[in-house]
Amino acid sequence: MFLAKKVISRFFFPVPLSLELLFLGLFLLWFTRRQRAGKTLVTCGALLVAALSNNFISTALISPLEHRYPQLVVAPAGAEAPSITYILVLGAFATDDPEVPVTSRISPHLLAHLMEAVLLQREIPGSKLILSGGNDPAEGMAKIARGVGVNAQDILRLAEPRDTEEESQQVVPLVGRQPFILVTSASHMPRAIGLFRKMGLQPIPAPTDYLAPRHRPELDDFVPDAYKLYRSQVAIYEYLGLAWECLRGRL
Repeated sequence: MFLAKKVISRFFFPVPLSLELLFLGLFLLWFTRRQRAGKTLVTCGALLVAALSNNFISTALISPLEHRYPQLVVAPAGAEAPSITYILVLGAFATDDPEVPVTSRISPHLLAHLMEAVLLQREIPGSKLILSGGNDPAEGMAKIARGVGVNAQDILRLAEPRDTEEESQQVVPLVGRQPFILVTSASHMPRAIGLFRKMGLQPIPAPTDYLAPRHRPELDDFVPDAYKLYRSQVAIYEYLGLAWECLRGRL
């Protein structure tokens, strides 16, 4: 089920879906007499990739996800830090390539997760980091965390969770029913919070790694590019994930 979910979802990503439409349309144009259908598919494929690489459309897709939860302010001016024991950092892509520095072995998304968690851990005395995402992500994060001053005894690791649902299951023995801080990408936070709450846990959202932070309009906003297409892909992936978990009754 896990593998099927991962494979099938890829066919609905912007680039594969656009190419599917384009190739099918070209096949009809070149090898059949269904010229109108072929032209329609080619047009749809071209318009799809153009639309999803547009700043305003990609922002409209991802902003509702990224701004569902506000940034976490641990201790406003004049207030004491909350009594939190654990800060869970959800995983992302990482590699064990020894030929690159450790900061390049984990993805920029994972590095953003880790740095947000380290800053929070410094603001909350006595708190511990729980690093997730499998061996490579957790090992890379642990090495960086120790390098920036986090004590080794304040770093815990989950086993080998493959996705957010398994992360929510594996963290139960560690945190029990006490509140804990959950750090992940802002776009992924709605699905993560839903899955963790379904397990009876009490996560406090600490979103980071924003792909579409609010800013003043710039000239580049009107030029399609690969980054905006990627932003649309992330949003579509999360909407597919939310729909899948809702169908399974997990949200």
